[in-house]
Amino acid sequence: MINKAILIGNLGADPELRYTQSGTQVASFRMATTERWKGQDGQTQEQTEWHRIVVWGKLAEICGQYLHKGSRVYIEGKIQTRKWQDQSGADRYTTEIVAREMKMLDSRSAGGAGSDYPEYGGGGRRSGGGGYGGQGGGDPFPEPAGPYGGSGSGEDVPF
Repeated sequence: MINKAILIGNLGADPELRYTQSGTQVASFRMATTERWKGQDGQTQEQTEWHRIVVWGKLAEICGQYLHKGSRVYIEGKIQTRKWQDQSGADRYTTEIVAREMKMLDSRSAGGAGSDYPEYGGGGRRSGGGGYGGQGGGDPFPEPAGPYGGSGSGEDVPF
């Protein structure tokens, strides 16, 4: 099964950086992606989607340090739905992208194309349960074994 999301868009606000009870950093922000097309009347149409992004660990710290409202970024991660209860006891749900890789697409000199920033990855979520808190669990993005059960180094490939 595959659960992978890849987005390129702009932050709608500065990232919010928090810590879990166990001290793990978590950053969250909203990101807009816009699709444009020509309608039947020849007019340009556009639709903007807003995505909730959650980033864990060292990658969360990097997001908090370098990203800001309007930053253009590449995000790669998995889609996850969380459930919680609001103050009245009603069940609430939210769907978010749990980022494991992030690449800054703005240049340091604001507004330039290309990237003078390095690419960051490895910010996989490391807490148990369906929420932000909880005790540490396994890596949700483990390195897959090779196609024949090996280490994936390429030496096990039979050709």
